[in-house]
Amino acid sequence: MTTGTPWITVVGIGDDGLDGLSPATRALIDGADLLVGGDRHQAMVPVTRAERLTWACGLTQAMDAIESWRGRRVVVLATGDPMCYGAGANLARRFRPEEMRILPFPGAFTLAAARMGWSLPDVATLTVHGRPLEILALHLAPGARLLVLSRDGKTPAQAAALLTDRGYGPSTLTVLEHLGGPRERRIDGIADTWSAPRGADLNTLAIRCRLAHGARPLARVPGLPDDAFENDGQLTKQAVRAATLAALAPLPGQLMWDVGSGSGSIAIEWLRSLPDWRLAARGAARAIAIERSPERCRAIAGNAARLGVPQLQVVEGEAPAILATLAPAPDSVFVGGGVATPGLLEACWHAVASGGRLVANAVTIEGAARLFAFANCHGGELSRIAVARAEPVGRLTAFRAQMEVTQLTVLKPGAPTT
Repeated sequence: MTTGTPWITVVGIGDDGLDGLSPATRALIDGADLLVGGDRHQAMVPVTRAERLTWACGLTQAMDAIESWRGRRVVVLATGDPMCYGAGANLARRFRPEEMRILPFPGAFTLAAARMGWSLPDVATLTVHGRPLEILALHLAPGARLLVLSRDGKTPAQAAALLTDRGYGPSTLTVLEHLGGPRERRIDGIADTWSAPRGADLNTLAIRCRLAHGARPLARVPGLPDDAFENDGQLTKQAVRAATLAALAPLPGQLMWDVGSGSGSIAIEWLRSLPDWRLAARGAARAIAIERSPERCRAIAGNAARLGVPQLQVVEGEAPAILATLAPAPDSVFVGGGVATPGLLEACWHAVASGGRLVANAVTIEGAARLFAFANCHGGELSRIAVARAEPVGRLTAFRAQMEVTQLTVLKPGAPTT
């Protein structure tokens, strides 16, 4: 066999094991020199002449071991569709498409949609297998339908508790165990009254979101209510925050630094506005909140988890010194606190990647003066944001002005690196 032809075959297997495969696919497995897969898949295959490799050694070492078999017959066993949160996606990041032959099987999402009678394109599909359960919160909306690959048999009860905590207690939950196999089972219930015992570890969760009476849904569009964030007053207010996110112009694949993060509101809404965790595993939406206060760092992490973006990285440290320890270069930097700190804007400008952008807000005269001086050197757009809200004044109502915010947006010369 030459290295110019496929030497890795990725075989999707259902819960019915080898019985669900065609004779041609069975022959490929029987003829393998190396058989790769987890213990559950390996147990489905009777004794063959092939050497065996599991993922127990870790993904990187397993990939290195597969590489050493280049040109031999390597068969990788995967669950369902290998390109949907499966081994095939990991292999595709290491090996060229022409080196692989991928034979998918109906995956859990396809089977679950069929069982529920749901149109798959109209459903949010995600996994909490090896990822924080809190990512579910990002997808909660009245009427939304979610299909979730569970971590284990405890996931349904944990998901029910999360839904109830986020105001979606009336949501319906369906647990679909061992889809497509002889042990297939279905369990239905309501989130806030969920009482089913732990079931099979191999399960997919179907959720139809329903908002509790009086609960408030949270949109993905930037500009969440201020009280959605735990904060000590160091918070970019709602209207200014929405304008700031527009200035930052989030795009998939980018990395943003939120310097002087306070409550983490800018970094959190950056992540909420972008494609979800399924892409973030490959760096599609990344953000780092940089804050010197330990108490605020803890609040940032709590806000991120509660609002569905637990992947937010929180770095405790003093800027600008801490910035030199961070890599890679960010595509965007937001400075919301300490604008007047000597050298801070210059350090952020030095750090941002070519074609990236720096956005900075100031409420003090000293901070605004720094932005004016920086703009004189590097260009950019300056704007002033003024917001007034109606508030009671005795028995009447009047508009009360919030502190004006001076905002600088400046693009760094060069082509974007992302």
